[in-house]
Amino acid sequence: MLSKRRLLQSCAASAATLCLPGWAQKNGQAAAGTWPSKPVRILVGFPAGASPDLAARAVAGPLSALLGQPVVVENKPGASGNVAANEVAKAQDDHTIGALINGNLTIARVLNAATPFDPEKDFAPVGLIGTAPLVLATCAEAEGRTPTELLLWARNLGSDGKYGTPGAGTVGHLGMELLKMRTSIRVEHVPFNGNPKVIEAMLANKIQMALLPPGLALPHVKSGKLKAIGATSPERSPLAGDMPTLREADVRGADLEIWTALAAPASMPEAAVARLNTALNQVLRTPDISAALLKAGWQPRAGTPAALASRMRSDTTTLGGVIMMRGIKAAA
Repeated sequence: MLSKRRLLQSCAASAATLCLPGWAQKNGQAAAGTWPSKPVRILVGFPAGASPDLAARAVAGPLSALLGQPVVVENKPGASGNVAANEVAKAQDDHTIGALINGNLTIARVLNAATPFDPEKDFAPVGLIGTAPLVLATCAEAEGRTPTELLLWARNLGSDGKYGTPGAGTVGHLGMELLKMRTSIRVEHVPFNGNPKVIEAMLANKIQMALLPPGLALPHVKSGKLKAIGATSPERSPLAGDMPTLREADVRGADLEIWTALAAPASMPEAAVARLNTALNQVLRTPDISAALLKAGWQPRAGTPAALASRMRSDTTTLGGVIMMRGIKAAA
């Protein structure tokens, strides 16, 4: 049974054609075969060279080969990716999509009620591109060798300890507050202008810990300048050098990954979304593309639109709860 919206779309396609369910089904199948009919734009909310941009560019060329139309990446940086996300949400041409991060697709409006789009209502999830854990890192002066010993040291710091983030409302901030809710750690938040500044402060022992991307943390951990308690992913990740997870240190309910995904406007026809998802999954399962994504800091994650939608809801619930309970607001 077709939805009312799909029937109306079919009717509008040709005023001279009777709007019968059987005809509408055939029309929908035809649309799946003809989309895309022109170049597809992938909007990225960060500058060229940023990790979401690298993910989009890794899949764009192979997608173009499969879809038979150019797939062009356009950078629209601003507002932590929300500038691009808003343009995607408002697009009406059925050929504009976004390589968006979890912040855009989950908690954007929870953090800031003035966000001009609704992540739940304004997007059609296409599929994940990749995920990445964070690493809970400490200064070299932290006492302990094992994750359990380092966690005990962190707890003993009490509120005299400090943790750094690249700003209020960032994943490092929300993740640390989630960890504080799941443990008895009570360290206080200190925002910085980017993760490199966070690392700089931790190397100088001005702060004691932070949640950091593996690519930034691991070189300092390997050199002995920082220590690592564990990765935030549910399972060990190749991106974190097979580092033990926080779960293995008996920290429960604090799993956290950053991710990037393809999303379309909610108005995009379901047939087009399905074709794009099929092509994306084929690309992600290609060994050289998988290797390119790993090099760019993403673990490839093929999946369905429904799986992405489920992840969006789950992350919104978990991190939205942290935001509300801690009274967190996005940086102005």
